[in-house]
Amino acid sequence: MVSIHVNGQDKTKQINDWKIRDSRQGLELTCFFPSGKSYTRPLSECEITPTEVVEDALLVKKNGSVFGHVDKVVVYGNKQAVVQYAENAKPYVMNMDNIRLVRKTKLKDGEVFRYFISVAEGRLEKARDNSIKGAAIADNVLRQLKALPSNPEMVLNSYCTGFSQPREPQENLIFPFGINESQLEAVAGAFSSQVSIIKGPPGTGKTQTILNILANILLRNETVALLSNNNTAVENVYEKLGKEGLEFLVAKLGNSENRKNFFANTPAIPTAKFPPAPLLQDIEGDVDHLKQFLHARNEVAKLQAEVDELNIERKYLLKWRQENLEAAPNLLKTDSLEKYRLSKQKITDLMAYLTMLDGKPISLRNRIELWLNFRIFRTKPFSTSDKRDATIHTLQLGYYDKALQEKEAELASCQDTLRKGDFDALLAGVTTSSMAYLKDQLQQRKRSEEVFTSEGYRDRIDAFLKRYPIIGSSTHSIINSLKSGTVLDYAIIDEASQQDIIPGILALGCARNLVIVGDGKQLPPIFAKVGKAAPDERYDCEKHSLLDSCLSVFGDAVPVTLLKEHYRCHPRIIQFCNQQFYDNELIPMTRDAGEDALRLIVTAKGNHTRLYKNQRELDSLLHVLDRGESSQWDETSKRGFIAPYNAQVALSHSHLPASFVKDTTHKFQGRECDEIVFSTVLDKKASNQKNLKFVDDPHLINVAVSRAKNRFTLVTGDDVFSAANGPVSALIRYIEYYANETAQVHRSPVVSAFDLLYAEYDQSLEKLRSALRASDSQFRSEQIVAQILRERLSLFSNQAVTFHTQIALNQLVSPGNEALTARERGFMKGRSCCDFVLYFKVGKKPMAIIEVDGGDHEKPQQKQWDALKNSILHKGGLPLLRLKTVESHIEEKVEKFLVTLLGTTRLKTKDVSE
Repeated sequence: MVSIHVNGQDKTKQINDWKIRDSRQGLELTCFFPSGKSYTRPLSECEITPTEVVEDALLVKKNGSVFGHVDKVVVYGNKQAVVQYAENAKPYVMNMDNIRLVRKTKLKDGEVFRYFISVAEGRLEKARDNSIKGAAIADNVLRQLKALPSNPEMVLNSYCTGFSQPREPQENLIFPFGINESQLEAVAGAFSSQVSIIKGPPGTGKTQTILNILANILLRNETVALLSNNNTAVENVYEKLGKEGLEFLVAKLGNSENRKNFFANTPAIPTAKFPPAPLLQDIEGDVDHLKQFLHARNEVAKLQAEVDELNIERKYLLKWRQENLEAAPNLLKTDSLEKYRLSKQKITDLMAYLTMLDGKPISLRNRIELWLNFRIFRTKPFSTSDKRDATIHTLQLGYYDKALQEKEAELASCQDTLRKGDFDALLAGVTTSSMAYLKDQLQQRKRSEEVFTSEGYRDRIDAFLKRYPIIGSSTHSIINSLKSGTVLDYAIIDEASQQDIIPGILALGCARNLVIVGDGKQLPPIFAKVGKAAPDERYDCEKHSLLDSCLSVFGDAVPVTLLKEHYRCHPRIIQFCNQQFYDNELIPMTRDAGEDALRLIVTAKGNHTRLYKNQRELDSLLHVLDRGESSQWDETSKRGFIAPYNAQVALSHSHLPASFVKDTTHKFQGRECDEIVFSTVLDKKASNQKNLKFVDDPHLINVAVSRAKNRFTLVTGDDVFSAANGPVSALIRYIEYYANETAQVHRSPVVSAFDLLYAEYDQSLEKLRSALRASDSQFRSEQIVAQILRERLSLFSNQAVTFHTQIALNQLVSPGNEALTARERGFMKGRSCCDFVLYFKVGKKPMAIIEVDGGDHEKPQQKQWDALKNSILHKGGLPLLRLKTVESHIEEKVEKFLVTLLGTTRLKTKDVSE
């Protein structure tokens, strides 16, 4: 009840309405009488009850998205408000029906937010010492963080306090991009809580899930920020929206360059008219009907995987029987088990019982137990240990036959259920009708044809958001992309397992609701450490990704959905990840048609790694490719080469075909190829042991394997990872077990003469080892080259040439050579020698140089010296062959060098004689 007093007199019953307005004389109250008359008095002379004073608050207009700070608001009779902005002395009179007031929280004074500010400041300080670009990014993040309003409606407030607001579950969800059992749960979860978390292992339809959530947000006429620091992730969403003609709803903002490109090429509103859509309740009915079959489809996939696994185990059992039971008596035939009608459980119980008997004779008690438990009366087949062993072996095979029989019957039953329910048509119908309904609803909404610019769109942000309800950006730039104080209805953060808490929380500062999508089993972000102690371990910016932090902060209080159905990889590939990392929770929806999906290439023994490069692994891979075993998908497929180190990726560019996409594991996250080759790089040197943990990291291996759709190849050193017994070792065992035939497991024959430098070497090099002479050099590498040269120069075609070792450089090239620089002449005054100098026997003229480069030649100073020597020899007209001790095919390289030299020499001789 509102009461009005003017100059102390109660006028409430005399008037039927009142209004506050701002005039030249100041704020005034006008009272209206039933007769139509009115009178106006200064507001200062009037008293309106109730009157509420709100200070330091946030104000947003009705249906608006921008919350502005107000210094003071006086609310009169819950009808009108006098608003005072801090930067403006002029008061504004507003109707309460057109505005909403929000009291600020103490968020920014809390220890969690202050910790985030201190981390951002620490990173800025550290960045200033290292990189101008990095400092600019860190400064930008800090400014955006400080600019966040203390709005209680922001999900950031819930994150910092650890309490997610409940939401009324949305009914009548649509699924225009398809649906499975997990996605149904994930989409429903997104609208039942302020915060929802979706765990999306590789290939489980994260993009499809996000698209369905976007569709339902659009249906609610709400706004959303689609965020990720992985361009591939959001580009997949953009592409799918574009295919459906919905790209006109997306503003691809973010950094200044992205914004510039967007406003230069804004998508047009489609003019085509869509046909009438089905009713929403009809779609909901079809979805409810479909739910009955989604579980059955998953059961089909699970049972198929179990059948495939049983067949492999049975294959290995048959192989073992063939190798070990040829001479053993087989007194109990498999078909004789049928008369006992033993179930799978009874078969295993009988095997356990016979094993327990060991070598003891059959007693009366045993006879009774065999009869009561298994309905077996005749005990002659179990009378001796040999007979019992033979029976157990038969029972083992019988178990697999029975298990396969039962699983295949279950599989056929589930398939029949789907067939009778016309599952495929029903699913297609729900997808089609959902899309038609979405487009129909969007078509009915009026969208402004107003042209927005990159400079002025923020001033018209509410109109801009009506035109573009989906804002695409990186988390680094989302606050900059919006007008200060803008709060969207939703933020969806994809690849959140790679998202650092800062700047990830910027997205939480501009949205009421959060859907966070990621996979904690994949690679986390690279944490920038500044040594700031977190007030609560759950918010530690140096330990947790945004995904892991949200899981810790909200726990079981919010919906957490694991997307289980996997659609990307061949079953044999994803089942490794499933068994090793996902506790067998994934359901492979792809089919195994007997393809060679796995391959293992193990290099020869030896230490082949130099400065995070391993040429032997590349040589061994090329050997397999050159044999025509590269892939049944070669001609049309996309192939990728992944390594944990940039140095190996760089080396691969000069060795592998251009058709390979080459990158580090970290940069490959979110991408896929038909075929993936993963090089582990490291060898068994003690200096590499500290790096094993980095390469043998579960997150890294999970990403590497799950990038492959049709085939995965592991290239690794012999016995390098076995002691750690980590995921690489498990992967090797897995490939050896599941690869189709031994042809897919290659113990690489690629060896090098320099492998004799190692304690372990291929026995094929024994002949060369026995011929080495200590008198050639104190270095074993040079002894090897000396022996190779002796063997090659003993051939008739090379008998005109001999060699000498350790010849001074200034004896081969004259210091007076005019082409030499002062630095090169200075270098020649030192003790620089050439390892091997090839001479003509007649005339003793030097013709070429061979240098042997060990690990020290990768060091910067040695590289400079080598470059000087190369230049001096080139200017002296002496061809040079450098042999790295990590290279293979050394004999072939020497032979080719000699052929080139002697061929050139003969040609020159011919020219002179003519």
